[in-house]
Amino acid sequence: MLTGADNELILRRPAGIAALLPEPVQRVRSLLRGVPRLSLIFLILAVACALFAPVIAPYDPIEKDFENILAPPSAQFWLGTDNLGRDNLSRIIYGARISVRIAVIAVALAASVGTLVALAAGVFRGWVDVLLMRITDGFMALPYLMVALMVVALMGASITNVILVIGLLRWMGFARVLRGEVLKLMESDYVRLAHVAGASRPRVMLRHILPNVTNTLLVLITLEIGLAVITESSLSFLGLGVPRPDPSWGSMLKDAQLYIYIAWWSPVFAGLAITMLVMSCNLVGDWLRDRTDPTRRQL
Repeated sequence: MLTGADNELILRRPAGIAALLPEPVQRVRSLLRGVPRLSLIFLILAVACALFAPVIAPYDPIEKDFENILAPPSAQFWLGTDNLGRDNLSRIIYGARISVRIAVIAVALAASVGTLVALAAGVFRGWVDVLLMRITDGFMALPYLMVALMVVALMGASITNVILVIGLLRWMGFARVLRGEVLKLMESDYVRLAHVAGASRPRVMLRHILPNVTNTLLVLITLEIGLAVITESSLSFLGLGVPRPDPSWGSMLKDAQLYIYIAWWSPVFAGLAITMLVMSCNLVGDWLRDRTDPTRRQL
């Protein structure tokens, strides 16, 4: 029979096997607490496909096989084949490689431009702030997808042009959100002390402001990657994105729309890939926002 001292000892004993793990592992577990696991796993798989597509893909994504046109899912072709006999699984894997590469590079470009505009507007203020924000408002007033279609149609369909269009038309959100963060930081005590100590504006911008907006920047990047994937897929669906025969999820949907009633697997799996990647980015972005915002961390 347990005594009161035994009960107290049991209550004080660390609960579960987590307490026996090394301290670095415990820190990682604490950092990832509440993370949407399925979304994180799918993002890891997408990145793995982007990095190791030639190793993972079972077939050549552009090799035609007229003997297996519109073959249903089977042990040989797990996700079936398209109207030219190409393996859908291999095309989705290589499509992930293209979509992830375009989204990451384009969002990195947009984040760089937007962050630079936000820092300049928030630190220098005055006429610099007014000018940069009016330019930002002008870009935000443009119909984004229509302008992207017009620019790509004029410049030609290529991966480089898609990256440039997405990157140079999505920086405004970064500029708007980060400018507010910069203005709040400019009123903080340590920034004022830096000015009193004789620190120049560029030094204040790089040493004191930029590191403190990194959390917000990471959240915005995560959310924008999903939008970049949708934009690239939309352009490819309309024939103005990734040029053929390179596989793209949007072009796969374009090719499969005529066969949706006789070969449902061709559009369904490509559409699921787009949906899951965008949803995963959004859910991980929401989790990052909650983890980096002290007022929401305990929610």
